[in-house]
Amino acid sequence: MSETKTEKDSATTLCPCGTGKAYADCCEPIITGTIIAETAEAMMRSRYSAYVKGEIQHIINTIHSSKKTDYDEKGIRKWSEGSVWVSLEIVNCQEGTSSDDSGTVEFIAHYRSKGLMQKHHELATFKKEGEKWTFFEGEGVSPEQYKRPEPKTGRNEPCPCGSSKKFKKCCGKPG
Repeated sequence: MSETKTEKDSATTLCPCGTGKAYADCCEPIITGTIIAETAEAMMRSRYSAYVKGEIQHIINTIHSSKKTDYDEKGIRKWSEGSVWVSLEIVNCQEGTSSDDSGTVEFIAHYRSKGLMQKHHELATFKKEGEKWTFFEGEGVSPEQYKRPEPKTGRNEPCPCGSSKKFKKCCGKPG
C-alpha cells in the first residue's frame, strides 16, 4: 500500500509545536486520536498545533467537560484561521506528568494578526478526565515591571559621573 501525498507530507513536516520532531510522530497522532497525550505539556503542544493546522475539533474536544459552554467554536475558528502562527514557547510546567491528575503549563504563542506580531502569554491549567488530559482554564500572564537595580538619581543630586555638577546640568541634561 502506498502513502498518500498528505501522509508523506506530515511524515516529513516538522511539528509546529517546536519539538523538532516530525508532525506525524509528535502532535498529529494526539490530534487524530490515535494516541492520548501522556502529559499536560503534550496536550498543550497538540492544542497549539491544532490552532496552526485548523484542527478546531481537537481544540473543542480537549476542553474539560465542565468548561465547554464557556467556549465559542466560531471564535476559536476565527482566531485559528485569522492568525499566522509563528512559534510556541513553553516557559514552565508544573506537575502534569502521566501520574498526576492536574498540571499547569505556562506558554507564549507567537503569532501574526493583521500584519502585526502578537504574543499570547498564558498560564494554562489542565486536568485529567479519566485518562485523558483536558484544558481546564487559562489565565493571561502580564509582563513583569522593570525594576532598576540602583536608585534613580534625582535632578538636583550630584551627577554620578563624578563631575561635581548637579545631575540636571550634566548627564541628566536633555538632548
